[in-house]
Amino acid sequence: MVSTEGLVPITRSFLASYYDNYPFSPLSSDVSRLTDQIFAMATTDLLKDSPPTQGESLLVQEAERQPPHKVDENMWKNREQIEEILSMLEPTHWPRASTVEDAELVSLLGRLQENFKSTLSTLERFQAKNSEFVFNTVMTYMPQDFRGTIIRQQRDRSERNKQAAIDALVSSGGSIRDKYALLWEQQMERRRQLAELGSATGVYKTLMKYLVGVPEVLMDFIRQINDDQGPMEEQRQRYGPPLYSLTKMAHSISLFLSLLWGRLETSKLQKNQVVILEEAADVYTSEFQRFIKFIGEVFTNSPFFITAEDAGTLSIRKDDDYREISVPAGSAHEVSLTVESVNSYIAWDFSLVQGKLNVDIGFSVECTNLSGEKTLILPYQRYEANQGNFCTCVPGNYKLIWDNSYSSFFKKVLRYKVDCIPPVVDSVSID
Repeated sequence: MVSTEGLVPITRSFLASYYDNYPFSPLSSDVSRLTDQIFAMATTDLLKDSPPTQGESLLVQEAERQPPHKVDENMWKNREQIEEILSMLEPTHWPRASTVEDAELVSLLGRLQENFKSTLSTLERFQAKNSEFVFNTVMTYMPQDFRGTIIRQQRDRSERNKQAAIDALVSSGGSIRDKYALLWEQQMERRRQLAELGSATGVYKTLMKYLVGVPEVLMDFIRQINDDQGPMEEQRQRYGPPLYSLTKMAHSISLFLSLLWGRLETSKLQKNQVVILEEAADVYTSEFQRFIKFIGEVFTNSPFFITAEDAGTLSIRKDDDYREISVPAGSAHEVSLTVESVNSYIAWDFSLVQGKLNVDIGFSVECTNLSGEKTLILPYQRYEANQGNFCTCVPGNYKLIWDNSYSSFFKKVLRYKVDCIPPVVDSVSID
């Protein structure tokens, strides 16, 4: 566990000075020019003689709408539009290469497809790397014992459930739009869970009562990091505008292709449209990848915590929630926990207060289910200290037993912490 003594969470004013060291070179002026041109081609040229369907009207409205304010939401919007574009660049949509002109168009569409695939891969790697970086950095400041393990296990299980929900949606024929609506809903659930962890509410209320030793500075950080006017607002103000422009460009390219393929039989693609489409796709993919590379470096180097002197404040929580009890020779100490939900975690951490002689104590865990059947969960073994956890498979009564019955003369001073941590319950029925 890395010490946070003397540190406080980053502040918006500190991030402002930090971002001064990372100016983003302005986007090419071609971004706004080509966005306007390709949007005009879609809404003026293609819709001139063929009114939009209801679905196409929704696409036009979406392309006209201002992009969302949050950086991560824009990332998801770009990813969604890139997937939409790739689906429309599949060879099944290409014209037959019956003429030299058609063959050139097919070659161009194939090249654009490869560029968008590369951009999508870059974005996916960035999102995965950034998510892991934030989580692993937070975990660095957690106690490096079973308590941190529990949070990792809960997160891993929650992420598997989220991916299973996405896979089920896609398998059932859900659209790309449906897929990304669910992905964003899951992202908001992750954010809510992070806030709950920071404020020790919701499913984390019991967990945080148990996580004594977690620095107050860490809880403050994960509670406030995504606030509307929190530290990340400086990031949105500083780097949001170029990203918003790229989001609008992606929507315009996607809109043009969607309207074009719906009218290709009656409206031949004009040479000037091909030129603008090619230029727009090249500018978008190159500028978006440049932005991703830049913002990835900014995120990687950005501090989570700063010294109290830099922020002008200091707040460190000191606490200890372990219990200490004397277990007489020839007797045992038991702790019973009632578990109502499967996939809860039983966790413990204990040690013996040692004197001149090293001593140990027997430890085991057993479960009595709702039918009265008893099962041995952890076989009896003698320890000087131990920490661990397991995921429950059935509701019932779980008993942790420290056994000193084998000792005829020596009492054992046991220092321990134990609790039952409920499962993280996702807001979607199955982030």
